[in-house]
Amino acid sequence: MTGVRKTFGQVQAVRGVDLRIEPGEIVAVLGPNGAGKSTLNEMILGLVPPTAGSVQVFGVDPTQAVQQGRVGAMLQAGALLSDCTVRQLLGLMHGLFPDPLPLGEVIERAELSEFLKTKTDRLSGGQAQRVRYALALLPDPDLMILDEPTVAMDVELRRRFWTSMHDFASTGRTVLFATHYLEEADQSADRIVVLSAGSVVADGSGDVIKAKVSGKIISVAADDSLDVRLIRDLPGVLQVTSLGARLAIHCDDSDLALRALLDRVPQVREIEITSATLEEAFLALTKEGAA
Repeated sequence: MTGVRKTFGQVQAVRGVDLRIEPGEIVAVLGPNGAGKSTLNEMILGLVPPTAGSVQVFGVDPTQAVQQGRVGAMLQAGALLSDCTVRQLLGLMHGLFPDPLPLGEVIERAELSEFLKTKTDRLSGGQAQRVRYALALLPDPDLMILDEPTVAMDVELRRRFWTSMHDFASTGRTVLFATHYLEEADQSADRIVVLSAGSVVADGSGDVIKAKVSGKIISVAADDSLDVRLIRDLPGVLQVTSLGARLAIHCDDSDLALRALLDRVPQVREIEITSATLEEAFLALTKEGAA
């Protein structure tokens, strides 16, 4: 994407995005509702043209890349054909692509064998998501675009889904996914792109994104002998919050705060220092981007 803008009337959905994704990357796109994630996906899929700038997929127009079977998409609200079984749907769609994956491999990867005879309108939410995943796999794509792929999946199914996605990407394929599960993005993505108000406000690994938010957290075991008011007044400390059996000391200078803590509260124990979480970084970055 080069200088990409997309407007709908007076609404600027995407504002001057420059983005390059390399083969084999697993990239998460994060952003609050209305940040431009869906519009970005729609332009990559050739469903809507950019108002300005250019979009290329494997060096060609997105529509051409899709027609060649090089792109698969799993859209959260993608409707499934009604009044047919899962097997019938897969068989119908399988015949539309020039060089599809073997149907047996698709069924195995998406774990569909237990409900192949089920009508599509009788699928649970998690089952419907797995069918959408299977449909995205059918063309044997080089690029997979996923929109909230694990919605309605339980924890174990999510884990197996991402194992399957990493296996898919390990062959040099590319995965681009949007999600509201920030922990999922942190664990599964090689790279995270954060959108806010139609612009890219951060781009890098999870660690790089988290490092953009200054400050660290000193966590200690809670103890009745600890004077929270004293800790709150230590240099470098912003606030102190209780997390069950532990106290979280939020700092803008953790080195200064830790030295003061050990000097004035020597009985503290089980000390841990952590950086900002991806959620904290996300909230800070998107707040700044929307300002």
